[in-house]
Amino acid sequence: MSVSTKERVLRAAAELLADGGRDAVSTRAVSAAAGIQAPTLYRLFGDKDGLLDAVAAHGFTEYLGRKQQLAATDDPVADLRAGWDLHVEFGLSRPAFYVLMFGETGRVTEASRQAAERLNHMVTRVADAGRLRMSVARAVQLTHATCVGVTMALIAADEPDLEISAIARESMMRTITTDEPQNGDATVASRAMALRTALPPAGRTPLSPAEHALMTEWLDRLADAR
Repeated sequence: MSVSTKERVLRAAAELLADGGRDAVSTRAVSAAAGIQAPTLYRLFGDKDGLLDAVAAHGFTEYLGRKQQLAATDDPVADLRAGWDLHVEFGLSRPAFYVLMFGETGRVTEASRQAAERLNHMVTRVADAGRLRMSVARAVQLTHATCVGVTMALIAADEPDLEISAIARESMMRTITTDEPQNGDATVASRAMALRTALPPAGRTPLSPAEHALMTEWLDRLADAR
């Protein structure tokens, strides 16, 4: 089956999703909009869930394209703020895509994996600058959960109050970042975070893989200690 046919089906499904939400993306409606027979759609995507996975990947590709337009600056904390704002803006501009992409548990695509890696990279840059209060893993989880929750709430609101996003963003930033770089003699947590960030990958230290994994776990736990 030609790539052009698959792209035509994805465009048709994306338009139906944008206009009518998930319920509008039926195999019959997509087939009719794309000018193909239902068996062709099944050969391309397997079933409706397969089609929705492909549409979600299509939405993530657009989202990642916007994220990649954000050039990194010498202030990783400001970059993280900009990433938050872009995330919320995308959700409000493409709500049906956003709900499909972030509102359903268990939906994992290559594009969603790349999005998670990009957030991890942004938070790691904050840690590298000595500005992170906790482990990268915990900060990533907190950032993702907070931003997605806020965006979902704004999508559901009759009149979204964008100031809520700014308030939640700054609350989250105060929780995970510091105004000044943490230096080595500040706290046990900051020392652990500094060492965790500087620790080379497994295989590039004198530690065995098991020892490296254990060291990483210990440092993350110390970095998250309150």
